Amino acid sequence: MDGGNVTAEKKGARVLVVDDEPNARSALRELLAEEGFDVQEAADGEEALRLLPGFAPDVVLADVRMPRMDGLTLLQRARGDGVDASFVMMTAHGTVKDAVAAMKMGAENYLQKPLDMDAVVVSLTRALERRKLQRDVEILRERVRDTAGLSKIIGASEPMRQVFELVQRAAPSRATVLVLGESGTGKELVAEALHEGSGRAAGPFIRVNCAALPETLLESELFGHEKGSFTGAIARKEGRFELADGGTLFLDEIGEITAPVQVKLLRFLQNREFDRVGGTKTIKVDVRVVAATNKDLLAEVKAGRFREDLYYRLNVVQIEMPPLRRRKTDLPALVDHFVRKYGALYEKPGARMSREAFQAVLAYDWPGNVRELENAIERAVVLSPDGELLPSHLPPAVAEVRRDGARQLIPGATLAEIEKEAILRTLEVVDGSTSRAAEILGISVRTIQYRLKEYGVRSADTRDEHP
Repeated sequence: MDGGNVTAEKKGARVLVVDDEPNARSALRELLAEEGFDVQEAADGEEALRLLPGFAPDVVLADVRMPRMDGLTLLQRARGDGVDASFVMMTAHGTVKDAVAAMKMGAENYLQKPLDMDAVVVSLTRALERRKLQRDVEILRERVRDTAGLSKIIGASEPMRQVFELVQRAAPSRATVLVLGESGTGKELVAEALHEGSGRAAGPFIRVNCAALPETLLESELFGHEKGSFTGAIARKEGRFELADGGTLFLDEIGEITAPVQVKLLRFLQNREFDRVGGTKTIKVDVRVVAATNKDLLAEVKAGRFREDLYYRLNVVQIEMPPLRRRKTDLPALVDHFVRKYGALYEKPGARMSREAFQAVLAYDWPGNVRELENAIERAVVLSPDGELLPSHLPPAVAEVRRDGARQLIPGATLAEIEKEAILRTLEVVDGSTSRAAEILGISVRTIQYRLKEYGVRSADTRDEHP
């Protein structure tokens, strides 16, 4: 072990070692201190309980079998007292069942004696990384809760930060906004955020899916109609523009509207007025329009299917929602959110995603974006009998993607080439974080660093460089 180099997670992280064997405690304290940990020790569970409030450890490394108070009781009492430290249990061969029981009670991991110090350091580092991820998720939740209108949008990646900034700038204005992006990226959530962050938040937010209605019904739905204006018009009907007066009208799939509807929409955007179908009275309303499409509207303009003047009226402010494959660093927070959501919905509050399942989630490109991810996790929660989400609980396309990717490499490729591909692709997904890549791949940070030197990858291209 190299005590001179420590990761940001390890440096100064507090570890409480609880073991009734004095020599074992002393050895652990010395070696962990060399690794950069701040270490205290206790001889049993009772002494550990007394130390917990003042020392406030990040991780408790506790033996399962001890006199006076064993590790299981310590874990139970600590949780009852509200201690949020991670627990890693140490066990002799004959007490593995007790260690497994501790994990069911919330322990992070267990290690078998005699201890392998590299395994101890890796286990503690993983526990710290998970705590950091949990804290990051909570900080993100708090931040979006404090940001008007953005509470439903999850993401901290650079593309999403740009979206948040545009929403915050555009929301207070009256400007028409065009939201672009593939299906399932959350365009409607952006429209809601624009409404909730505006001075119209107390007014109505009206949605219309322009692709869901035929031309005649869409025109009536948007602008209303007079009695007798067409077959079936047995009474006057107010359209969505009138219903949205004082608020926001969200026109989803705007690229699907036909030429006559485009003309009427253009008139409204120019003059803030319209006529009902079959009517002669001009109606004025105060409505902000937010439109969205997954089409390339400029290509539609060039093809003659969409009016150029309407395009520029809609495109005063443009916000583009990035596809999920371009913001995979948001996957941990999104996965956490959906696992919690559907764990609660299906009465599996302890639901969690296994490392293997998460590897599959990371490897998949999610052509259906966040909507597809949400559906996949809901399926996994439903199919999981005990709340542990395994690759077999995910849709086949997701579960098989890593195996398919490896299979494409295997003919003519060496194991070293396959390993290199796995390491470099994983580092791309986690923005160069060697610690997070190590957790996903199930190998040590040291191994990744050694391999990177072999590959000639510059240290500036990665983060968390030191174990």
